[in-house]
Amino acid sequence: MAEAEAAQLKEEGNQHFQRQDYKAATKSYSQALKLTKDKALLATLYRNRAACGLKMENYAQAASDASRAIDINSSDIKALYRRCQALEHLGKLDQAFKDVQRCATLEPQNQNFQETLRRLNTSIQEKLHVQFSTDSRVQTMFEILLDQNSEADKREKAANNLIVLGREEAGAERIFQNNGVALLLQLLDTKRPELVLAAVRTLSGMCSGHQARTTAILHGVRINQICSLMAMENEEMSLAVCSLLQAIIDSLSGEDKREHRGKEEALVLDTKKDLKQITNHLLDMLVSKKVSGQGRDQALNLLNKNVPRKDLAIHDNSRTIYVVDNGLRKILKVVGQVPDLPSCLPLTDNTRMLASILINKLYDDLRCDPEREHFRKICEEYITSKFDPQDMDKNVNAIQTVSGILQGPFDLGNQLLGMKGVMEVMVALCGSEREADQLVAVEALIHASTKLSRATFIITNGVSLLKQIYKTTQNEKIKIRTLVGLCKLGSAGGTDYGLRQFAEGSTEKLAKQCRKWLCNATIDTQTRRWAVEGLAYLTLDADVKDDFVQDIPALQAMFELAKTSDKTILYSVATTLVNCTNSYDVKEVIPELVQLARFSKQHVPEEHPKDKKDFVDMRVKRLLKAGVISALACMVKADSAILTDQTKELLARVFLALCDNARDRGTIVAQGGGKALIPLALEGTDVGKVKAAHALAKIAAVSNPDIAFPGERVYEVVRPLVSLLDTQRDGLQNYEALLGLTNLSGRSDKLRQKIFKERALPDIENYMFENHDQLRQAATECMCNMVVNKEIQERFLADGNDRLKLVVLLCGEDDEKVQNAAAGALAMLTAAQKKLCLKMTQVTPQWLEILQRLCLHDQLSVQHRGLVIAYNLLAADAELAKKLVESELLEILTMVAKQEPDEKKAAVVQTARECLIKCMDYGFIKPVS
Repeated sequence: MAEAEAAQLKEEGNQHFQRQDYKAATKSYSQALKLTKDKALLATLYRNRAACGLKMENYAQAASDASRAIDINSSDIKALYRRCQALEHLGKLDQAFKDVQRCATLEPQNQNFQETLRRLNTSIQEKLHVQFSTDSRVQTMFEILLDQNSEADKREKAANNLIVLGREEAGAERIFQNNGVALLLQLLDTKRPELVLAAVRTLSGMCSGHQARTTAILHGVRINQICSLMAMENEEMSLAVCSLLQAIIDSLSGEDKREHRGKEEALVLDTKKDLKQITNHLLDMLVSKKVSGQGRDQALNLLNKNVPRKDLAIHDNSRTIYVVDNGLRKILKVVGQVPDLPSCLPLTDNTRMLASILINKLYDDLRCDPEREHFRKICEEYITSKFDPQDMDKNVNAIQTVSGILQGPFDLGNQLLGMKGVMEVMVALCGSEREADQLVAVEALIHASTKLSRATFIITNGVSLLKQIYKTTQNEKIKIRTLVGLCKLGSAGGTDYGLRQFAEGSTEKLAKQCRKWLCNATIDTQTRRWAVEGLAYLTLDADVKDDFVQDIPALQAMFELAKTSDKTILYSVATTLVNCTNSYDVKEVIPELVQLARFSKQHVPEEHPKDKKDFVDMRVKRLLKAGVISALACMVKADSAILTDQTKELLARVFLALCDNARDRGTIVAQGGGKALIPLALEGTDVGKVKAAHALAKIAAVSNPDIAFPGERVYEVVRPLVSLLDTQRDGLQNYEALLGLTNLSGRSDKLRQKIFKERALPDIENYMFENHDQLRQAATECMCNMVVNKEIQERFLADGNDRLKLVVLLCGEDDEKVQNAAAGALAMLTAAQKKLCLKMTQVTPQWLEILQRLCLHDQLSVQHRGLVIAYNLLAADAELAKKLVESELLEILTMVAKQEPDEKKAAVVQTARECLIKCMDYGFIKPVS
C-alpha cells in the first residue's frame, strides 16, 4: 500500500511540476520519499526534487538531492547534470566540471553537455588567472611599499590598492595566504605614518566578518602593539586603530552579521580569552600617562560600545561585572582628573564626559540591588581614599569624581553627595583661594542641582554659595560657571509660567549675559560651552527663547561650537534647540481637571503667551535662516559615545519640529537634513526613532527622493517609514508614511522590491480599508504604484485571497480620489497579467457595473483608467470580449468614441476607439462605412 501511495504521490508531483507549481511538487516528492524503500523510485524522487530545487533557486538543496540520487545510481545522467548546474550556481566550478565531464563521457554526442563543459572550463581558467594575478599584485604592492627608494606616488597608490583589496573577501584571503600578515607587520615597524595607516586599514578589512582570520591576525600582530598605536597623539591613527579593534571585537564576539561560508562554518573558536585580553588592555590605557588624550577617548569609546549589553533582554551581563571588578577604579580615576593640576593625565575636551557616560552605562547594565550596592561601595571607597586634610589636590580629585558621577548615574551621585565629608569639602573648595579648587567646586554644585527635589543641600545653600562666588571672583571661567548654576536653580519651574523662581526680568538678564559670553571668541571653548549650558535651562522661559532666536550672532556662535571637536556640548545645544522649537512633550490639559484643581486651590500650570503656535513657527523660520540644519547634520555625524540615545532623541525632536511646514522641507533637504535623519531613525530610543521616522516621512512625501536621499541612502529610508505603519502610531504618522512610501515606490522597481521585503504590503492593504478617507486614499495610491512589481502581481494571482476583489470594490467607492487610485491599480494589474482579467470577472458580481461606472465617470482621469481596464479585458480573451460587447459597455464605448477629441479628452476618446477597434478585430462589430 505504501509503495502504491508513493508512486501516486510521484505522479502528483510530476503534474505539479508541469504546471510550474514547484513548491507543491517538492511537497509531493518529499511525502513519497517517506513511504518507499524501492531504490529505483527513491533515485527518481531525489532527482525530481533536485529539479524543483533548481527551479526555485534553492541550489544547496538541489545539489544535496542530486547527490543522493547518484549514491543510489552512479550513472544517473540526469542527476549528475542537475548536480552540475546546482554546483555551478554555488560557485563550486571544479566539482561542477567533474560532473559534466562524467555526463559527456556517458553521452558524448550530447551538445548541451559539450557546451557546458566548454563554458565551465573557460570560467575555471579565468578564475585561476584572477587568483594568480591577485597573488602577484599583492606581492608587487608589498615590494613597492617596503622599498625605501620607491616613488611617493607609487607608494601611495600601492597603499590604497592594498586597503581596497583587504576589504574584499577574496582579496583579504589572498593577502592572508601570501604571508600578508608578516609583511603588514614589517609596514608597522617602518614607523612611517602613511605606511602604518595603510597597514592598519588593510588589517581592519581583513578582520571584518572572518573569525578564524581575525584570531590569527590578533595573535600575529599582538594586542599590546595595536594599543600602543592607538595611544599615539595622531588623531587619524587613533581612529584607524579604533576601527581595527572594533572589527576584531565584532568578529570575535559574533556581532559581525556577515555570512560565514566554507571552512569558516566548521571552526569553533573560543574567543572569550582574546576578548578579555582586549578589555584589560583598554582599561590599562585609561590610567597610563603614555597614552594620548585621543587614545584614551578611543579606548573609552570602545568600552562604551562593547561592554554593556545592547539589549537588556539578554540575561548575561558578565562583561559589565568583569569591568566593574577590574576597571571601575581606573574609570573613576579618569573622571576625577583636573586639567589644571600638574598630575593630570593627557585629556581631550571629551575624555571626562566619555568616562561619565561609561559609568552610567555600566550602572544601568547591573541587574540587581546587590550588584548596584557593590558598585556604590567601590565608588565610596575610591572617593573616601582621596580625602586628605594635608593634600588639597587629592580633595579636588575626590570632588571632581563625584561631579563626574553626577553627570552619569545621577541617583548614585546623589547618594555619594550624602557621604560624610563630601559637602564639607565642597564648601571648603568654594572658599579656597586657588581658582582650580573653585572651578571644581562650582561645577560639582551645578551638576548636583540637576534634580532639585533630591538635592536638598543645594536648595538650602546653593543659591547663596553661588551668588557669593559670583560677586567675589574675578575669573571669567568661574563667573560663567556660577551663572550656569544660578540658571539651573532659576529654571526649576520648567515651562510653567506661573512657577518663576526669579523676579521678573532676572531670567532675561542671566540669558543676556550667557549670550554675551557665547559670542566672545576670545574666551576658550570649554568656558563658552558653559554659556550654552546656561541657555539650555534658561530657554525654558519663552521670553528668553524668543530673544535668543532673534540674536543671529549668538545662534551662529552656538552652531559653530556644535561643530567643534568638543562633543560635550552636544546635549546642551540639543536641549536649547528643543526648548526653542517647543518640541518637548507637553501634557494634555483636560479642562475639567483644571477646574477641579482651581476649585481645590491647587497650582495649575500656565502657558506663556509666547509659547503659542505663531511664535513657535516664527522661531523655526529664524533657526532655519541662521543655518541650524548644517549644525544638526554635523552633530549627528559625531562618532562618539557622547552622542547618547537621549541626545539623538532630542535631535530627532528638533528635526520633526523643523519639518512641520512643507515649505521649509526644501531648505532642510538642500542643507543635508534628509541624510542626517536616517541614522536617527535607525538607532536610539524608541521615541527618538519614531520622531526621526516621522520627519523622514514628511520629507519623503514631498521631495524628490533622488535629491533628498542620494545614492544608496534611499533604500535605508524604507524601513523607518514602514515602522510608522502601525496601529500604535497616530493617524498623521500613518498618513505621511504612506505618502512617503507612495513617492518612493514610484521611483524604481528596486525600491518597490525593498518595500515588499520590509513586509509593508499587509499594512498598506489594511489601511486601504480604514474608515478614515485620507488614510484609505493614501494607502490605495501607494498600492497603485506597488502593483507594478512582479512579486506583488503574483500575490494578486494566488488563490485563496480577496486582494483583487477589494481593489475592484474600491473602484466603486464614492470618494473620487480613492476611485482614481484603485482604478489605476486595477488598470496596471490587468495590463500586466491576463489571468487577472479573467479573475476580475469572478471576484464579485458587481464587476461589470463598477467598470461601466468608471467608463462614464465625470472625472477624466478616472474615466481614462476605466477605459484602459476595459481595453485590457477585451484584449485578454475572446469569450470575455464577447460578454462585454453584449453588455451596455459597447454603447458606452461608442458614445465616448464619437466625441470630438479636445485637448483634455484626447486620451479618453483615443482609448475608447482602441476598445472598439479590438471588438472589430474579433468580428463582434462591423465598421460603419
